[in-house]
Amino acid sequence: MVKRIYVQKKSGFDVEAKGVLADLQENLQIKELEDVIILNRYDVSGIDDLTYEKAKNTVFSEPQVDICFDEEYDFGENKVFAVEFLPGQFDQRATSLSECLQIISGEERPIAKSAKVYVLKGSITDAQVEKIKKYIINPVDSRVASLEKLASIEDKMEEPSDVAVIEGFINMTDEDATKFYEKYGFAMDLADLKFCQTYFRDTEKRDPTMTEMKMIDTYWSDHCRHTTFLTKLEVIDIKWDLLKEIYENYIASRKFVYEDRKKDICLMDVATIAAKELKKRGILKDLDESEEINACSIKANIMVDGKEEEYLIMFKNETHNHPTEIEPFGGAATCLGGAIRDPLSGRVYVYQAMRVTGCGDPRVSVEDTLPNKLPQRKLTNEAARGYSSYGNQIGLATGQVAEVYHPGYVAKRLEIGALIGAAPAKNVIRLRPEPGDKVILLGGRTGRDGCGGATGSSKAHTSESLSTCGAEVQKGNAPEERKIQRLFRNEEATKLIKRCNDFGAGGVSVAVGELAEGLIINLDKVPKKYEGLDGTELAISESQERMAVVVSSKDVEKFEALAAKENIETSVVADVVEDPRVKMYWRGKLIVDISREFLDTNGVTKKQTAQINKPEGLENYFSGIDGNCIKTSGNNCAKIEKWKKVISGLNCCSQKGLVERFDSTIGAGTVLMPFGGKYGLTPAERNGSKNTNNFRIHEYGNNNDIWI
Repeated sequence: MVKRIYVQKKSGFDVEAKGVLADLQENLQIKELEDVIILNRYDVSGIDDLTYEKAKNTVFSEPQVDICFDEEYDFGENKVFAVEFLPGQFDQRATSLSECLQIISGEERPIAKSAKVYVLKGSITDAQVEKIKKYIINPVDSRVASLEKLASIEDKMEEPSDVAVIEGFINMTDEDATKFYEKYGFAMDLADLKFCQTYFRDTEKRDPTMTEMKMIDTYWSDHCRHTTFLTKLEVIDIKWDLLKEIYENYIASRKFVYEDRKKDICLMDVATIAAKELKKRGILKDLDESEEINACSIKANIMVDGKEEEYLIMFKNETHNHPTEIEPFGGAATCLGGAIRDPLSGRVYVYQAMRVTGCGDPRVSVEDTLPNKLPQRKLTNEAARGYSSYGNQIGLATGQVAEVYHPGYVAKRLEIGALIGAAPAKNVIRLRPEPGDKVILLGGRTGRDGCGGATGSSKAHTSESLSTCGAEVQKGNAPEERKIQRLFRNEEATKLIKRCNDFGAGGVSVAVGELAEGLIINLDKVPKKYEGLDGTELAISESQERMAVVVSSKDVEKFEALAAKENIETSVVADVVEDPRVKMYWRGKLIVDISREFLDTNGVTKKQTAQINKPEGLENYFSGIDGNCIKTSGNNCAKIEKWKKVISGLNCCSQKGLVERFDSTIGAGTVLMPFGGKYGLTPAERNGSKNTNNFRIHEYGNNNDIWI
């Protein structure tokens, strides 16, 4: 039997509803809308009446601020619609509800579903309701839910078919290959596809499975292999004298670093050559080096309880521009979650985060939103809500929060999470996996959310992207990652780990596939959120809050016991073997069997030419400002109007409302609070200016700086 309950915030606590009302009245200009009521609706099966009554005022609601309605709610004559996640999307609210109800009952975990119900009061038309729905519901991850009570909430999943072999692949003509490429929307290009065809025809002498092609596509995606940055620059035409001198210095560095070795000139080499030269000259003595690369890391001696101790300090930044563009809350939440997971997989604890974002003008009318794009206001608000939700739940201090507004971000939003973590070096053991070692998957279960995330963010996007990329956006589960944080702070556990990978991109195929040269992976051992997932989905799903660790076979039982103390689910999913191939089994059948040598080619080397011109307007950088200043006393400069224009711009507005969504005090490690001064409105100065009486105001989109 299904039980239904509606939960409504009491007057004065209904902040979300009042915010939605103001947003709809202002942004959609629906003045006829008089009020909005938001109800959280829960449907649960598998609990008895006693458990339900116990949970009503402890799990479903807080009596001080909520009102509960059993089974029905009187909507009156008001317009009503409900919103729920699409099937396969992770619903943290429903999952947490199920877990809490199980704690109360002590029985099997019940099944729960949640939805959000909007009650619209006022003389609004059906057309206006549809306009509101379109504004509130993001079709990437949500849909309109039925208002009728369901007889059953158990999802009926069809038995997945066996993984298909792509018949005739090795004999495809160029025309056939093009049609195949377009049908399945690969991130790799046609040259890579032909390269795969040659490999399977000449080396494996068979047609590949669909899982193998999806796995290769994931491995070689720009997200996982930085294809753009590794593209070989064959011709570089520089038409700017200043840059010619810089380029000559770069070539000199290459000669010093590589000597007679041949190395492609690419953007990655340009970005890293300085560090390589410093390292070769013996200057980067604190650089931490290992085969296991989780994040940028250094070694430093830290005073702990009066004694000097060596620590690993890791830095990481992550951009989630594409996911946040199409699903702001989940994209921004997993921007932070993904950034945390890299140093966390390095067995360090993350202490501080920073968020810098770029957005179009959020004041622009919804009517002016580009086709197949979300409104800028929705983007900036939902992204801030997602990032802060994840950080506040996991307990991460976010000290610097800033958003830049510029027309250039209308085409693609900028979402960056940056952070720093540390751990005693003695707690981090890095060893090369050996045949006989086991790979343990720990943390969250696998679902369809995140399938194709790495390849999706590596593809060019079209007007259809908003409605077709929903499964590519992962759903964060901060409490699950917090449990892994606690486990990895236990040196008894970390010292058992030989190597670790997070599931940030590529799922099992990459996270497990990169751990050792030779692997036999059993996909039937991968824990699932629900039934119905096929072998390909299990191989490439990027469901969040999961780690893969290599431990000695003798340490498996001990590690799993330590994980169980933190209520973390574990499963041995792979064996390290001597044969340098990646093999995957599903339903007892071999669905992936690829040589490591082929995977590591990263496909066909991309080639490109580059032409660099002198930026327009560079010679007039300081023009238009008399004396380049505005004096605070005495005779003012002639450009007072220019100054007024700059400080009245959107980028000089107070961002205190945005910043205060993020807890900067968690862990009591924040040195500079975000705001200070007499009225608590002055942003902290962090630029290290020698003259603390000066600060810079920059007019974005213009090459003028004004000093006050």
